[in-house]
Amino acid sequence: MTISPTIVSYTLEEFLTRFEQRIDRQFTELNQKIDRQFVELNQKVAETNQKMDKQFAEINQKIDRQFAEVNQKLIQLEIGQAEILGKIQTLDQKLSGEIKALDEKFSGEIKALDEKVNGIGKRIDNQEFINRSVLVAVIISLLGGAAKLFGLLPTGLSSIK
Repeated sequence: MTISPTIVSYTLEEFLTRFEQRIDRQFTELNQKIDRQFVELNQKVAETNQKMDKQFAEINQKIDRQFAEVNQKLIQLEIGQAEILGKIQTLDQKLSGEIKALDEKFSGEIKALDEKVNGIGKRIDNQEFINRSVLVAVIISLLGGAAKLFGLLPTGLSSIK
C-alpha cells in the first residue's frame, strides 16, 4: 500500500476562517442551550417558590386559627374564673351572716342555760350534778348540730357516696 499524497487546496487563512466559523457556531449553539436550561431552571425555581409561598401561607393560616382558638378558650376560662370567684364571695358573705346568726343564737341559749343553772339551789348536790350533765349534753348537742349544719359530719347513710 502506498500512500498517495493529498493536495490541500486551502490556504491557511481559509482553513483558520472555517475553523473559527465552526467554533463560533458551536459556541453559539452551546450558549443557546445554556440559556434555555437557565430559563427552565428559573421557571422551576419560580414554581418551587410559589409552592413554598402557598404552603407557608397555609401554615400561617393554621397557626393563626389555632392561636385564635387558644385565645378564645383562655377568655372563656377567665370568664369562668370570674364567675366562680363571684359565687365564692357570695357564698362567703352568706355563710358569714349565717355563722353570726348562729353564734348569737347559741350565745343567747348558753346564757339562758347558765342563768337557769345558776338559779338552781346549791342545796342538792345530786341536782347540781344532773344540771351540769344536762348543760354539757346540750352544749355538745349544739356543737354537734353546728358541726352537722356546716357539713363537718355526715347527715346519714344517704350522704355517703
